[in-house]
Amino acid sequence: MLRKSHTVPRFLVTGSNGQVGFELRRSLAPLGEVIALDRAACDLTQPDTLRQLLREYRPDVIVNSAAYTAVDMAEFDADTAFAVNGVAVGVLAEEARALGSLLIHYSTDYVFDGTKGGPYVETDATNPQSVYGKSKLAGEQAIAASDATALVLRTCWVASAHGSNFAKTMLKLGRERESVRVIADQFGAPTTAALIADVTALIIARSWLTADRSIFPGGIYHLAAEGETTWHGYAVELLRYAAARGVELKVDPEAIAAIPATDYSLPAPRPANSHLDTRKLRETFGLHLPNWRQGIHFLLDQIL
Repeated sequence: MLRKSHTVPRFLVTGSNGQVGFELRRSLAPLGEVIALDRAACDLTQPDTLRQLLREYRPDVIVNSAAYTAVDMAEFDADTAFAVNGVAVGVLAEEARALGSLLIHYSTDYVFDGTKGGPYVETDATNPQSVYGKSKLAGEQAIAASDATALVLRTCWVASAHGSNFAKTMLKLGRERESVRVIADQFGAPTTAALIADVTALIIARSWLTADRSIFPGGIYHLAAEGETTWHGYAVELLRYAAARGVELKVDPEAIAAIPATDYSLPAPRPANSHLDTRKLRETFGLHLPNWRQGIHFLLDQIL
């Protein structure tokens, strides 16, 4: 195992300009040195360059927030999706093991087919229905095969004040259109990138930097805000809150039309059920996860 030459904890964050990566730059800063690498500095389609970067920086913790997330485009660009979400993740895991570093990686509800009648737990069988979901599962499997000390955090319906997402789209539509139609038969929990980043930092601080690393409870965990809603319920709550904050809307939030997913055709299938059970994460790391409404309200306070 290679020895680290630095004393201040060093965190290497990939995808630093993405929704989660942007927030990680904030949440990890009080813990040590943050090396934030965007796509230009760290191209996950170039495994040899990726290995060189890791060996040069020798981080204590690698946080991989980079991913190929163009869900529909992945159906026509499987090679790139698997290169970024699968092969590169395997490289990160191999190098983390060689360095004795912790790897934290983010996965997705799309590894499930969405047919379960209740919240998904970590041990439920995976059955991805899209190229994106299959590529993310490949990343999980590559980590498992590496024997690296790693934490895989599956999340869903990520929203942030930074970048493009459903919340910003709905706010724009509410201001511009007198009628809005939103899917009402897909379920999940809107989860802010800030929450994901804060939980990540808390886990590192409590269970890696100040604890016996030989007993670090690695593995797969579900990380999402508490509660459940539909995309339609999400849109209504979001625009209700925006209206209460004084935003002028053309559409009445109560008049948003609820439609089935079959009315909105997309290349990649979406899970009908994206509800993730977070008990394992909460109990293992002693965390409280706020209700999704709280996170969305705070997100809107930032945007507005």
